[in-house]
Amino acid sequence: MKIFRATLLAACALLLTTTPVLAHHSDAMFDHDQVRELSGTVKEFQFTNPHTWVQVSVTDAKGKVVEWSLEWGSPNQLGRQGIRPSTFAVGAAVTVRANPMRDGTPGGAFIGARFADGKTVGRWD
Repeated sequence: MKIFRATLLAACALLLTTTPVLAHHSDAMFDHDQVRELSGTVKEFQFTNPHTWVQVSVTDAKGKVVEWSLEWGSPNQLGRQGIRPSTFAVGAAVTVRANPMRDGTPGGAFIGARFADGKTVGRWD
């Protein structure tokens, strides 16, 4: 009985002194003070774990087509909001808003999108 008590006490002490660890990467690479609005066409919607990605082909001021990679939430999280793999059809015209990458590369954190028919997803104020 003493061994059982000692083991139980040790297990309780261990549980009370540990802290949960969140296994997630930082989003420090995104400039949350800026919002870029880009118009282009959907190249691909990667509806995969751990994060979804919206690939948008955007023509820049010099006429060059640049692919923007926008990170969004998990498929589970987005699915509960009604977002499906078919939400971003390849070739669809779209305007997206994102917090851009701090280093200037064409990518960012997805905020929201508006399609040609006026439908919006994400946060579109």
